[in-house]
Amino acid sequence: MARIAPLSGFPEWLPDGRVVEQHVLGTLRRTFELHGFAGIETRAVEPLEQLLRKGETSKEVYVLRRLQADPDAVDNDKQLGLHFDLTVPFARYVLENAGKLAFPFKRYQIQKVWRGERPQDGRFREFVQADIDVVGAGELPYHYEVELPLVMAAAFDALAGIGLPPVRILVNNRKVAEGFYLGLGLDDVEGVLRNIDKLDKIGPDAVAAALAEECGATPEQAKACLELASISGSDATVVDRVRELAASYDASTELLETGLTELGALVEAAAVRAPGVVVADLKIARGLDYYTGSVYETVLIGHEALGSICSGGRYDTLASDGKNTYPGVGLSIGVSRLVSRLLSAGLVQATRSVPTAVLVAVVNKDERAASDVVAAALRARGIPADVAPKAAKFGKQIQFADRRGIPFVWFPGETDQVKDIRSGEQVDADAASWEPPAEDLWPRVVPGV
Repeated sequence: MARIAPLSGFPEWLPDGRVVEQHVLGTLRRTFELHGFAGIETRAVEPLEQLLRKGETSKEVYVLRRLQADPDAVDNDKQLGLHFDLTVPFARYVLENAGKLAFPFKRYQIQKVWRGERPQDGRFREFVQADIDVVGAGELPYHYEVELPLVMAAAFDALAGIGLPPVRILVNNRKVAEGFYLGLGLDDVEGVLRNIDKLDKIGPDAVAAALAEECGATPEQAKACLELASISGSDATVVDRVRELAASYDASTELLETGLTELGALVEAAAVRAPGVVVADLKIARGLDYYTGSVYETVLIGHEALGSICSGGRYDTLASDGKNTYPGVGLSIGVSRLVSRLLSAGLVQATRSVPTAVLVAVVNKDERAASDVVAAALRARGIPADVAPKAAKFGKQIQFADRRGIPFVWFPGETDQVKDIRSGEQVDADAASWEPPAEDLWPRVVPGV
């Protein structure tokens, strides 16, 4: 039989990798719920016209179609596509359920999404995202733009114990950039933002050339845009440096000042609650045109080439039915990208690949029922237990457990005994009272070796 080749861009973890993924997801879920976010799940498909509202190209969307569909038949259903992120489905969810939701509405959502892009390190065609958003009805206070990156900082801090590298959450405010560009006399603000967003990928010279060609920027205007993008820092002096730069180019505007006030509030709060984690970086632009305030990107220290593992920002008009507007702010973690790096770099590992803590040996095939009784008694007390597949010699049954990382083997008899196959210690045991050490009860995720 020919060897089956894996499909590129569709990750499938081995059991120990799945343990790591589930630990990450569980940690995120607990953190989000601790901060008051309610969990939801939306359908996998949306009308194609809605998926393309964000300005994404159709090349990234997988269209849903029945294999035996008649191409000549009149189909009254809307053309559907698999969602490529969770923002558009959530915006639709808010509009459909606005009358049943209490605002501000805080939600988290952990689901698979599909994106038709070229697979590469950390980028997949099918992957898991974990999103948090806060949405208001008509208005949303700015303090939520401060709260969300700090919630994510808490989530990453909760994962630090398993070997997650330090993270840096880079923040900016679109009002700062837009106000500065307008003050310079650049009218194509969206075009400038899109090009500045490419700075890390193509470099300053290429960005300056693109600003001139696509946005009509003069050499001095392009130079000013790059100088703004070079400013970063983790304290309020960032605000002073931007004000000085704007004054030197006579580019101060009311919009710029509003953005600086908001950015300063975020940096000051982060310096207290997550010192060193949140950093203002004026080159963070987030090229999508629906962001209107704070924008965020997150990198793993030492793994910056992986790109952002968590991004988002403030949006004011993404969820709107023409009469009512629901502004919000959200952040999204690329869980599959994060887990992929944790596993491939050996940063974390599972203590075992199966949940089983105890393998109950089988003395002989006629006495399997006795082993089943022991396993059932252990499971009833919350201890993961399995029964050996066959009544081989005890040495082979121990080898079976060792290959799977199962720490204990139970030997039924007139007096039951349980053996820690790592240390060799064997003691008398009773299925109604014995229990393994807490650290052996379930698989754990620990730093890699």
